[in-house]
Amino acid sequence: MLLNVKNTTVMNPLDWLAPHTCRGCGLIGNVLCARCKKYISTNFSNICPVCKHEKSGLKCPHCPDFPECFCLGKREDILALLIHDFKYNSTRAIGVTLASLLAERLPDFPENSCFVPLPTSTRHVRERGFDHTYFIAKRVAKKKHLKVKRLFVRTANTVQVGSDRNTRLAQAEHAFAINPKVAINENTTYILFDDVWTTGASMNAAIKKLRDAGARKIVVTLLATSSLD
Repeated sequence: MLLNVKNTTVMNPLDWLAPHTCRGCGLIGNVLCARCKKYISTNFSNICPVCKHEKSGLKCPHCPDFPECFCLGKREDILALLIHDFKYNSTRAIGVTLASLLAERLPDFPENSCFVPLPTSTRHVRERGFDHTYFIAKRVAKKKHLKVKRLFVRTANTVQVGSDRNTRLAQAEHAFAINPKVAINENTTYILFDDVWTTGASMNAAIKKLRDAGARKIVVTLLATSSLD
């Protein structure tokens, strides 16, 4: 059974109107002040999520079979706080900031590229009030003047958080599938997006499904890599 996740929750106006504090230093005004944003930029590290080596470009020389990949850095310090509050406290203003950080760091892609967020479980959409991966992917795609497509649909509502590596791998294989109504074009660049790479189970499953469907050009984008593996 294919499950289409739809966000029907109205955004809380207070999320935009209430005074925000910087998650780095506590300064009132924004979720990330200029100084802390500069700190993230200065300490930027483009890390391969598979081998954990830092790389200069999108392609990791140590992982030839893995697609080109871009990541803001490790899930620690300010970046970890931003991601946590965005996902678990439903602070959408942080999602806007994270999208801007990612868009600023990404290179330009071909015009026929599209962003593809990994599908969020129905349970998490209901708990948070929105689909967090689609929220960011939509804003990054707009800044890069590209389309965003929901190519994947949930086929099971298993939750990865708290599961060990083997469980995650088994769950991810059957958690979602490519929407049968969507045609995969071998000339399109599919830019997969997920927030955090922990074991890579979900992302690797998505890559395999796209390749099996005929995709030839895939790029992986992430907010952060976890220290867990």
